[in-house]
Amino acid sequence: MIKQIPNIITSLNLLCGCVAILFAVSGDLVTAAFFVFFGIFFDFFDGLAARLLKAQSEIGLQFDSLADVITSGLAPAVVMVQLFSEATLGLPFTFSIEESETMLWSAGQFSYWPLVGLLIAVASAYRLAKFNVDTRQTTSFIGLPTPANAMLILSIPLILHFQYSLEAESVLLNKWFLLGLTILSCFLLNSEIKLFGLKFKSWDFKSNVKRYVFLALCIIAILLLQYIAIPVIILLYIVLSLLWKERTPERIT
Repeated sequence: MIKQIPNIITSLNLLCGCVAILFAVSGDLVTAAFFVFFGIFFDFFDGLAARLLKAQSEIGLQFDSLADVITSGLAPAVVMVQLFSEATLGLPFTFSIEESETMLWSAGQFSYWPLVGLLIAVASAYRLAKFNVDTRQTTSFIGLPTPANAMLILSIPLILHFQYSLEAESVLLNKWFLLGLTILSCFLLNSEIKLFGLKFKSWDFKSNVKRYVFLALCIIAILLLQYIAIPVIILLYIVLSLLWKERTPERIT
């Protein structure tokens, strides 16, 4: 039973992703964002639990990636679909036939723009598939990890809800901004940019100094900027990764 604890943690990640999708489909993007963050929290610790319990397995690796496809791939894609819908039509994406005035598929209201958001799910799934067979990804990642990308996308509804301003709305709910962010997201997920691993192999400070430094900077950014700190942290992660080089080869799980 103890050996199944990592898989239980991964299951919690997957369940959080499923719940997040339900809220995103219903138009509650803030609650969806929080459930994705809960899922990412569980994803952060399943690999560590597997190592501590010596319960690492190929099934665990595959299960972890499948859970990430849902929580960090499909969930942010559905959120982006809703953001595109708000930007182009001013209403949530729906297939409802009960309220024809809000039906996107009715005459004169159909828009292809929201469907662009689904590219994030495709790019995330492809990135995770590459990760599972790419032996180069040792202590570092090649391309932006799906949880980091999910946080980037989901920062938008959180900023709009908790730190709303007309200026923020005019930028974040602009279809061209969302298109650019989607394209950038898909590119970063599958780019050849080398990024340091975020998961702790142990709590030892010497071997995790860059992670502790990054964590400290993240806390400072959050205290100063609140939810706006999320995209700032992602940018900081990429910049610091370009400055810091990984040396010790070891597979991330």
